[in-house]
Amino acid sequence: METTRTSPRTAIAVLAPPVVIGLVGLTHPAHLTQDASAWWRDLHIVLLPLFPLLAVGPWLVARSIEPVYGRITLVLAYVYACFYSALDVLAGIAAGALKNDREGGLATVFGYASDLGQVGSIAYIGATAAAAGCLLRVAGAQVLPGAVLALVGAYGFMENHVYPPWGVLSMVAITAGWAWML
Repeated sequence: METTRTSPRTAIAVLAPPVVIGLVGLTHPAHLTQDASAWWRDLHIVLLPLFPLLAVGPWLVARSIEPVYGRITLVLAYVYACFYSALDVLAGIAAGALKNDREGGLATVFGYASDLGQVGSIAYIGATAAAAGCLLRVAGAQVLPGAVLALVGAYGFMENHVYPPWGVLSMVAITAGWAWML
């Protein structure tokens, strides 16, 4: 059987997420009480960007050994990242926020959702800008209109989510922008 050598960067990508999550987990309250609710909520906000990184390790390992298993692992990692993030948001952030808000209510959940969505939206704009910049470097000015359209769409998505008509039009702009660039 042939052995593969893992690069130090891959090893860090595989090992760091569970170590960091485990260390943060040492501070996780055993029960959601009024006194523990603020830390319960905040701890899950800290963990929100870390949990999906658990899926990167198996994908990096599988793709370095066999492309087919890499693709299978990528799909499974994606499903994990989506659905486990939902658990973290609902049972961690929302439950902690609602318990901490002695009056309770939708304003609490929508407030936190808006703040967290803003972070994600800004990251998406940044990812779009970085990828568009790469394409501009290799393809030149011919992709500039598409880059602008995709960035306008990404900004519109941040501002309007997917609410009609502007949120839906933002998705159209993103699609058209990427189609132009590709």
